Amino acid sequence: MKKLAVIATAMLALGGIAAADIQAPPGHAYTSTRKLGRGLGNILYGFMEIPEQIVRKTDDHGRKAGWSYGAVDGTSRALKRLGYGFYEVFTFTCPTYRGTFKPPYEKCGEDGRIEMNPTDGLSEFPPELGFETYFSHTRSQRW
Repeated sequence: MKKLAVIATAMLALGGIAAADIQAPPGHAYTSTRKLGRGLGNILYGFMEIPEQIVRKTDDHGRKAGWSYGAVDGTSRALKRLGYGFYEVFTFTCPTYRGTFKPPYEKCGEDGRIEMNPTDGLSEFPPELGFETYFSHTRSQRW
């Protein structure tokens, strides 16, 4: 009988360990310091939306649209970034967006997943002009 109790206890313990959730919560990367950095980045570099949108609209629709519609759209996006930046700097200690520190300017796709789409919605950080890379590796060989 004692062996049965030991085996049952071991099985319950192993079952509890096997069913434990060891994954990080969905918003674990979004902290108050990231929110502060995002706000400062939007304040300091949000004006980069103006030339970015001029270039994008020029590529998509031509020069006239780039310098007219692109400039107006870039200015609008820059002012949005400035407003969001001040909002996030002043509230960086509070989880204001749905109880998390995620950016409040998300667009959700049809399937409900979060998409940061720079052509329709604002990305998390302001755009960079010039050569952009998102990869830390290259094909060049170092001797």
